[in-house]
Amino acid sequence: MAAAIRLRGAVCLLARFPALAGVDLDVERGEIVHLWGPNGAGKTTLLRACAGLVPFTAGEATVLGHDVRRDRRAVRRQIGMLGHATALYDDLTVVENASFAARASGVAADRVGPALGRFGLDGRLRSVAVGRLSAGQRRRVALAILVARSPELWLLDEPHAGLDAETRLVVDEAVAEAAAGGTTVVFASHEHERAGALAGREVHLAGGAVRRTGAGIDVA
Repeated sequence: MAAAIRLRGAVCLLARFPALAGVDLDVERGEIVHLWGPNGAGKTTLLRACAGLVPFTAGEATVLGHDVRRDRRAVRRQIGMLGHATALYDDLTVVENASFAARASGVAADRVGPALGRFGLDGRLRSVAVGRLSAGQRRRVALAILVARSPELWLLDEPHAGLDAETRLVVDEAVAEAAAGGTTVVFASHEHERAGALAGREVHLAGGAVRRTGAGIDVA
């Protein structure tokens, strides 16, 4: 089976700046990979490019068997991207947002309730408009939608940000369970100790390129 992600000399220009400057990376299916590095290293751009949200401008880039240089939209239904913005509809309630996302992804409606419950959204918050939620609550909604959709590839940018200790544990459990079922998870995090315990492999980026990769890379 082909790798979930295969990049060779991958370049991504943002306003002519090489946010990715020749990335070589293979991520196997079912892996949990932690991206880390300083601010501006290219972590967020790498996640967004693999999700088809920004273009690779040079090199080779294959995601879930699709050449995303040729067609960025081909992979979007198979991918769940959690970025700093949650991409929710403020005027819809929590359950309406989740139900809409499930229908758009072709997911059975009965997956929505358990996913919301897992993130503590099965009580009165179900009927609250997302625009009235705190940043942490909005993130919980986005995570619940990701779990309900259960895409083949999870791309997560600081998935623990803004969450309490209990919800952070729920995120870790959801990631581990998804990977055990064959889902591939690639996430960026500055919380190196926590992320290192969750991931099977770490990838260090700096200057828009992969510098080191392996299990338990030292942050020094």
